[in-house]
Amino acid sequence: MTSGRRPDSMADSDWDSKTIDTVRKYAMQNTLEYDGAGQSSSVLGRLLGERADLRPRAKDLKSLVEEEVEAANQMAKEYGLDAVRESLAATNPEALQRQKQQKRVGLKPLPNAIEGKVILRFAPNPNGPLTIGHSRGVVINSEFAKMYSGKVVLRYDDTDTRVKPPLPEAYGWIEEEYEWIAGRPADIIIRASERMPIYLEYAKQMLESGFGYVCRCSAGEFKDLRDNSQPCPCRGKNTENNLSDWQSMNDGSIEEGGAVVRVKTDLELPNPALRDWPALRIQHSPHPMVGDLYKVWPLLDFQSAIEDHLQGVTHIVRGKDLMDSTRKQTLLYNHFGWEYPEPLYWGRVKVHEFGGFSTSGMKVDIADGKFEGWDDPRLPTISALKRRGFESKAIRDFWLDLGLTQKDISISMQTIESFNSSVIDSVCERRTFVRNPRNMSLNMDEIEHPDELQIARHPHGEIEGVREWTISDEFVIEDRDYSEKLRLKDFADVLIKENQAIVNSLQRSDKRTIVHWLPINQSRMARLTTPLGTEFRIDEGLIENIDLVEGEILQLERVGFAKIEKVPENGPVELLFLHG
Repeated sequence: MTSGRRPDSMADSDWDSKTIDTVRKYAMQNTLEYDGAGQSSSVLGRLLGERADLRPRAKDLKSLVEEEVEAANQMAKEYGLDAVRESLAATNPEALQRQKQQKRVGLKPLPNAIEGKVILRFAPNPNGPLTIGHSRGVVINSEFAKMYSGKVVLRYDDTDTRVKPPLPEAYGWIEEEYEWIAGRPADIIIRASERMPIYLEYAKQMLESGFGYVCRCSAGEFKDLRDNSQPCPCRGKNTENNLSDWQSMNDGSIEEGGAVVRVKTDLELPNPALRDWPALRIQHSPHPMVGDLYKVWPLLDFQSAIEDHLQGVTHIVRGKDLMDSTRKQTLLYNHFGWEYPEPLYWGRVKVHEFGGFSTSGMKVDIADGKFEGWDDPRLPTISALKRRGFESKAIRDFWLDLGLTQKDISISMQTIESFNSSVIDSVCERRTFVRNPRNMSLNMDEIEHPDELQIARHPHGEIEGVREWTISDEFVIEDRDYSEKLRLKDFADVLIKENQAIVNSLQRSDKRTIVHWLPINQSRMARLTTPLGTEFRIDEGLIENIDLVEGEILQLERVGFAKIEKVPENGPVELLFLHG
């Protein structure tokens, strides 16, 4: 390929030459900056920045930009990046000087934050261990606290005894998982269920001060009135009657569903959900940690608001779906004369592979035997990710790279896996694992050859040392790799006749396929378990029998990263696939 030439785009005839040349320049520039994977959206932005006259035709330009970017990427794929660089230098040498835009590192500053005074909170329901979704809250809150020498309150929102009752073991799990993800323990740890007298006292104050009342209406009756901005009959009760009903709620005289405590708000508020919202309800189900001490339990919006105030929380980071919670709690704070914390919001992040999981659902499936436990590798729990070999730094790096955005995003686990690869690649030794092995014999009669091979423990030398192989007459390759001509990795070119490999060159003589292989005398049986959705795939094979240590993560040649789960005295080594 000669300098300055490139594949033609299909849209050349639809635009003037000046526009085509400008688009082509930015397409090749972008392909170079992103190593052959240029993005049309980035190119369009640069183009319109230079050619404001084209902005009215931005939609029409999209096709041209996409075709030029595709052509530039194809040039890089077929001829290499140097060919793209030469072509760009021949037409627009100045475009080679542009530096890739510096990516933001870390989180944006918190609004109204004072060094040493920032207090945030992470408030999970302990009805199970933490999941990938929970890890976002741990990472973002702990990072903000680190930025401002602040604190994080780990608060267990465990005041639901019926729908999502707490799991006693989960308190300890969450503390450990929080510390693993954040790299340090939470500064303050509290359980809402242990602070019930405080919430009940504030509810009583609300009734005594006249901005709360006990409502005995049915849910349906109240909704009809609320939606029409009409007060329910209970709203006008005096303090004495409210306190009497309050006592009946607490002593068990009123059954579940018979009464709630509501916060008085403006019935003309545009959002019906904010009108006289419920703060406490009756639940007679015993609590796993405090038993049947209480008959009345706060709803989350009330309990959380009171606790945030008491703990001095300055900033609340929550999902944008909880904006109504912010509005409800602000109304409550106004009644008490308190200043509401600074709220920040994030959008929903959906991980494709785990879209259908919930903590409650996983709990049922584990009890039914569908999964072996909370650390089952098929689950999106932190304990499952740890078991597979994910590093906490990778999880932190992923969420910090995403930042605090209100956009709803769908991602694949491959995104998180790429961050994990960056963390572990330099510290993972290589080993050979041959799946579905095919036995071969080695014929080296016609060529002088070494008796031993020394293969680097890490291809780039980041781990010192070598693996020493003694070459034997028998070896294995993967059955699917069988072909007439092969290159045995790190050793020799061979010709295959039936199941005999004849060595014809130790040096690479042509572009024949390189395959991984393993001398029989260097091997032992192994089993690789790979999570695939709600199932497992099991690959039987032979693994290189050198320094196999339980708990260690290896990169298996041409397979991917895997964790050694078990190295028994007899029987196969148990491997758990991590990712490619």
